[in-house]
Amino acid sequence: MSLYLDASVVVATLVEEAASAEVADYIRSAREPLVIGDFTTAELASAISRLVRTGHLTEQAATKRLGEFDTWRAAKTDDLDLRSVDVRLANSFVRRFDLGLRAPDALHVATCRRADHTLVTLDRRLAAAADALGVRVECPA
Repeated sequence: MSLYLDASVVVATLVEEAASAEVADYIRSAREPLVIGDFTTAELASAISRLVRTGHLTEQAATKRLGEFDTWRAAKTDDLDLRSVDVRLANSFVRRFDLGLRAPDALHVATCRRADHTLVTLDRRLAAAADALGVRVECPA
């Protein structure tokens, strides 16, 4: 079993947030392998870009943090590729209106379900939907 980190968790490692210390402790004490997919990396870059656009980070600081993330990811995590079957499964999850999932979150759940990974997220709504779909979930904060 591996721990699949979603973008909310990864952002908290790069930008000071209320949950940053708890996320750092969680990652430091993890006993299972950590997994980050390319889709999560794209979401992370989008979140950092938004912080630049809103003036919360300079371009220089953002570039530095993304570079640090790339180095950490290469050294400390395993990759997980998104597959077309994940997109099809995510589509079925989004069509479950009771779950309230957006497509990006549904892709995380579908990928974890296919690969039998535990989803690690700070998003309580996502965690509840993943749990309802039979995916193991951990919320570090």
